[in-house]
Amino acid sequence: MEDLIKGRLGGADGYDIRCTIDGDTIKGRAGGKLHGKDINLEITERGVQGSVGADPVKIELQDGELKGNVGAQKLTLRGVDRVTGFMGEPIIGWNVVAQQTGERLTGQLGSTVLGRPFDLELGSAPGWVGTLVAIVAFYALEPRANITTSR
Repeated sequence: MEDLIKGRLGGADGYDIRCTIDGDTIKGRAGGKLHGKDINLEITERGVQGSVGADPVKIELQDGELKGNVGAQKLTLRGVDRVTGFMGEPIIGWNVVAQQTGERLTGQLGSTVLGRPFDLELGSAPGWVGTLVAIVAFYALEPRANITTSR
């Protein structure tokens, strides 16, 4: 059974997100043809692994939280329908908050002033999957999401 996650990251000035879910595989694209990256994720028994563009994604379930990396950025997520978490390092990072209502997911990455809102249609996917897709898209398309402290 194939399902679709689609929506927008960053409002009118942001990017489209469109992914298909086929079983445990999530494939799609964040952004357009000229400025975008492919998303390839697989839900495993231990978490999620895959790639966004050329960067690896590896997240595992540990003590009730999803913990791991999106590229060079650390990520921690908790919750299913109401998802909270953090991406990055304590000084340079982004809070994550999202709420699923039916088949719709709305949320925010970062602060309300400097962050990016997102709004996705989930189909039958749980909120944590949509939140992860939004985070991966943010990482792929926002230059400031790729800031690392080891320069």
